[in-house]
Amino acid sequence: MKYNQLGNTDMKISELSFGTWAIGGAWGKTNDEEALKGLDKAMGEGVNFFDTADVYGDGHSERLLAKATKGKEDSIHIASKFCRAGDIHDLATYSEESVRNYCEQSLQRLEREAIDLYQIHCPPMKVLQDGRVFEVLEKLKQEGKIRYYGVSVETVEEGLFVLENTNASSLQVIFNLLRQKPLEKLFPEAAEKNVGILARVPLASGLLTGKFTKDVKFEEDDHRNFNRDGQAFNVGETFGGLEFNKGVELSNEISWIAEGRGNMTRAALKWIMEQNGVTSVIPGFKTVKQAEDNLEAVNVKGFSQEEQERLAKFYNEQVHEHIRGVY
Repeated sequence: MKYNQLGNTDMKISELSFGTWAIGGAWGKTNDEEALKGLDKAMGEGVNFFDTADVYGDGHSERLLAKATKGKEDSIHIASKFCRAGDIHDLATYSEESVRNYCEQSLQRLEREAIDLYQIHCPPMKVLQDGRVFEVLEKLKQEGKIRYYGVSVETVEEGLFVLENTNASSLQVIFNLLRQKPLEKLFPEAAEKNVGILARVPLASGLLTGKFTKDVKFEEDDHRNFNRDGQAFNVGETFGGLEFNKGVELSNEISWIAEGRGNMTRAALKWIMEQNGVTSVIPGFKTVKQAEDNLEAVNVKGFSQEEQERLAKFYNEQVHEHIRGVY
């Protein structure tokens, strides 16, 4: 496992880390025993960073991480997120009283004295521009409740604003083979400002596993069913903003990436790890097998210059125009 410096923090984190939305909820049926085994397997293979949020299963993923990392608090870093348990458009959600309350609740569930990285969870641009939430985060940092803070953003524009106007240590962005826009401007500027990049939705909600056909049915409580067209939250969080059937077609177009790399999952994650500016990629999982598949991405062969150019051309000519929403 390779470890990368996370921006201006004192943390070196595994280039492949794990997100915990899926084991918390909103991805269909989950099994806590499988989740804990998967977390243990990841740590055994050198993963030292996990991303969660207070709304993942109403705190369930934070509780699972507390159980899995007990006694390893000094060596396993946890990032959590806040604000979506309230009205994200109401500035009161970001007041000192409100943020302190979110933070204390997460600390209790995580059973930790400090959160390594505390991130605002996809706030609207007006919240970033208001700026007062960053003053609150600075206070929490000074008090030792959080060690560093960052922002999970929906758009490149939001990311650039954070880079230019705050002291955030990291940005979390949607980035994958079907969502390459951040490469152009956001990643180079983040590197220049010494801000870490966490790549989320790396498999486009499963499209890049190559396992889906157009007639697949998702469970009722799976966001790939109820947020397919952005009905519940930002459309980009589900299938990277692509209409599902189109996403399946586009994924099939690049099935060749699996050649010599085991499968598409490993190949898609490897491609992200090789992109300049990415600190860590954070795929999710629900089963031990999925966790193992993610981990194998570290070992598969990289992409040649010719392959990189072919994938860039594919995105620019066949994918970009089909992504919905502002990104």
